[in-house]
Amino acid sequence: MNQEILAVLEHIERERGIKKDILISAVELALVSAAKKVIDVGPEQEVKVQLDKTNGQIRVFVDNKEVNPPEFGRIAAQTAKQIIIQKIREAEKEVVFTDFQGKVGEIVSGSVYRFEKKNIIVDLLGKAEGFLPYSEQCPAENFKQGERIKAFCLDVKKEPRGPQIILSRAHPNMIRKLFEIEIPEIYEGIVEIKSIAREPGERTKIAVWSKDEKVDCVGACVGMRGARVKNIVGELHNEKIDIVRYSDEPRDYIAGALSPAKISEMKIDKVNKAAEIIVDDDQLSLAIGKRGQNVRLASRLTGYTIDIRTKAMLKEAAAAAEIKQAQKEEEKEGVKAGLSDLSGVGAKTAENLKDAGFKDVGAIACASLEDLVKVKGIGVKTAAKLIKQAKKLLGEK
Repeated sequence: MNQEILAVLEHIERERGIKKDILISAVELALVSAAKKVIDVGPEQEVKVQLDKTNGQIRVFVDNKEVNPPEFGRIAAQTAKQIIIQKIREAEKEVVFTDFQGKVGEIVSGSVYRFEKKNIIVDLLGKAEGFLPYSEQCPAENFKQGERIKAFCLDVKKEPRGPQIILSRAHPNMIRKLFEIEIPEIYEGIVEIKSIAREPGERTKIAVWSKDEKVDCVGACVGMRGARVKNIVGELHNEKIDIVRYSDEPRDYIAGALSPAKISEMKIDKVNKAAEIIVDDDQLSLAIGKRGQNVRLASRLTGYTIDIRTKAMLKEAAAAAEIKQAQKEEEKEGVKAGLSDLSGVGAKTAENLKDAGFKDVGAIACASLEDLVKVKGIGVKTAAKLIKQAKKLLGEK
């Protein structure tokens, strides 16, 4: 029986990758509890069990004195079996946790195993199961059971039933890792990814920069006849990818980020990180993009608030500002016209009007006949005359 235990432990070490020493320690610990059941020991007595690594012999010690309980052999075999099974499960979970914890931030491959509501369970090459939440999926993607899938390893959590491996296909770093895999210059550090702005399943803008002047960063990412970026687009189920040349100069960077639109004029506020862009009428829809997607991604990519207008829109805005200013001036002039400018209004009448709330000509012009006749000293004819005069005076002003 003893040799059989060793043989099982060695087999597990080879097949499962669990170290034999870990299993032996677990078996010895469990056998201590089993030994106490068949040996009459006091609460202060120390019981130890040793499993010889060479011959598999099991020895029991009580206060460092070896004892040989007659019934211990049968119990030891049953206990060892249970512990080995338990430790295999625990060790497998730990191996999976350690293995995939080292893969957090990397791309992992597998196949669609099953669906739980809108979530996808992924078989990671038989080693473990990955969890792809609905929130981390691309809206336009539809997978079938058994279909091959790549995903970004977002996190690994320890759970009672085993490690939970959280996957994502919507995370911006999914793009980063695909570029590292596909573009040797990025993997080697010659070309650097500076920024990524993504709307999963629809469009991504990625800013790249070359440390070597001889290497064209955009050309390296695109590849011969677009072969490199096509592979990435294919993996993302035809998500559009704009590769932008990064620049320390905001004008060049923003212009590239708004591609394919052409910029006519640009005003940059570096302090507030804001840019006012002027484009021709035929470029406005390109610059803004479908549902504002192009300018939104460009803004996130560059870190600048971007306001896009055409020259016609500027003229309209300027005209509206002039009208507003003129209205303000008119209001000011109306306010300047005092009650003394109205004929027939003396100091006492003016005081009565002000007490009633009619402090200027504008208030008289807007007043009703009924309101004015309520003022002390003003009759119907006088009220009508004052309103007429006030309106005329405002018109002249």
